[in-house]
Amino acid sequence: MLLLLLSLLVTPLVWAQATGPLIDALGTDDFAAREQALAALTETGDPAIVPALKALEGGALYRRLADDKVLIGREDGEGIALTDPLTGTALGTEPAGNVALIRVNNRLRRAIGASLGALTLRSPDAAVRRTAAEAVFVSRDATALPLVDTALATETDAKVKRSLEQARAAILLADDTLPTDTKLASIATIADRGGQAALALLNPLTGSTEPAVAKAATEAVRLIENKLAWAAAAQNIIYGLSLGSVLLLAAIGLAVTFGVMGVINMAHGEMVMLGAYTTYVVQEVIRTHAPGLFDWSLLIALPLAFIVAGGVGILIERGIIRFLYGRPLETLLATWGLSLVLQQAVRSIFGPTNMEVGNPAWMAGAFQVGDVTITYGRMWIFLFGLIVFAALMLLLRRTPLGLQMRAVTQNRSMARAMGIRTARVDALTFGLGSGIAGLAGVALSQIDNVSPNLGQGYIIDSFMIVIFGGVGNLWGTLVGALSLGIVNKLLEPLAGAVLGKILVLVGIILFIQARPRGLFALKGRAIDH
Repeated sequence: MLLLLLSLLVTPLVWAQATGPLIDALGTDDFAAREQALAALTETGDPAIVPALKALEGGALYRRLADDKVLIGREDGEGIALTDPLTGTALGTEPAGNVALIRVNNRLRRAIGASLGALTLRSPDAAVRRTAAEAVFVSRDATALPLVDTALATETDAKVKRSLEQARAAILLADDTLPTDTKLASIATIADRGGQAALALLNPLTGSTEPAVAKAATEAVRLIENKLAWAAAAQNIIYGLSLGSVLLLAAIGLAVTFGVMGVINMAHGEMVMLGAYTTYVVQEVIRTHAPGLFDWSLLIALPLAFIVAGGVGILIERGIIRFLYGRPLETLLATWGLSLVLQQAVRSIFGPTNMEVGNPAWMAGAFQVGDVTITYGRMWIFLFGLIVFAALMLLLRRTPLGLQMRAVTQNRSMARAMGIRTARVDALTFGLGSGIAGLAGVALSQIDNVSPNLGQGYIIDSFMIVIFGGVGNLWGTLVGALSLGIVNKLLEPLAGAVLGKILVLVGIILFIQARPRGLFALKGRAIDH
């Protein structure tokens, strides 16, 4: 026990004696000599030098001109406040003219990153150790190999150990003098990791002069490329579901309006725009008066956007649409003109430029599922689209308004004869469809530019989805939106974004020729007449 205590006391003193002169060597004006001093510091494995390296990387390491001592400094108004890089002891303040900032170039900055990665392999935090191992994997710094071997011998966390083994294999593969068996084992370790970084390491080895190494590397590259191809397809499907959920939100309100009323509402995109601008206004009010509520801004904006867009929708139906029933071309022209009026009104109030709508903390960032990246924002929008769909289905099937809407869809004359006030149903239906479009605007404000033209990018796709899925059928809208989203994203890598959309449009036209009523035919006034 006494020997252990003595070793614990003596080791830091030995490290300080060994690393002190090496830290001072960082003050040389020669970048090559500075890099050699950095390599020597890394080889000591002394974790106490981490603050000095971080200061060097951050432009806070100085050389005191009086004695050439290298110290950590910060500006404090009176000069440069200096501290010892190993102990952190305050050493007073020197005038700015008495010290010289130690500068770094890009090569030295990369070397510093590799050294920090190697030195933090001893951190008590497993996440920090894993990050350090990943940094060593990227740098493949041979001087870090002893530190990696030492860390591997004592590592107990399985994930960190795996990262350390991969970092060790990456370093070994850079050494051409290693025996074939060692190279083959390293290739197997890197192949198990997969990904583009592994490909970058293994591709040069496919041309190795050693047949066994070349064969193993070629097979590993083939397996990784196959895995990446499947991962890319899965990623495109995720993107397609994300796009489909956006199209669902934009189209579902139109499906209700078009299905019940048979009205071609070209101003539907502007209801989406109003929802997005409602979100902008809510966030501006919160930024000004209650910044602590910013993460709740979208939840506050949702009911307000529904009310604003729904209210405008009811006004449009009562003021314009009800006079044009049975005259579809005039309805189309009237709502198209109304869309231009609404766009210009928004330009006059908010200006023509894009508005800034922020992302709450819970919608920021992403997470990995294997090699597939899923952003939290897209995930929440997808779930929100499904929630809106489920809520609308419940409304149609479990409420008196839903029953009346379905009755009017199936037979307007009979519904009127049974005492249903069809004019009231029309107004509420138009308001409901517009309100849902407003909810879509809240979601779209998180992934698209909020501008007067926001809705124009989705109106054509929305009509296409409603017709493809079956006019007035919500299940058809859901299947149509998700299908078109996935097909679009799968075609983009093969044919490009523009040609992909053209192919989708041609495919829908051919499909409608075979099934004029869409995927799920619904009998109703909009179809029969």
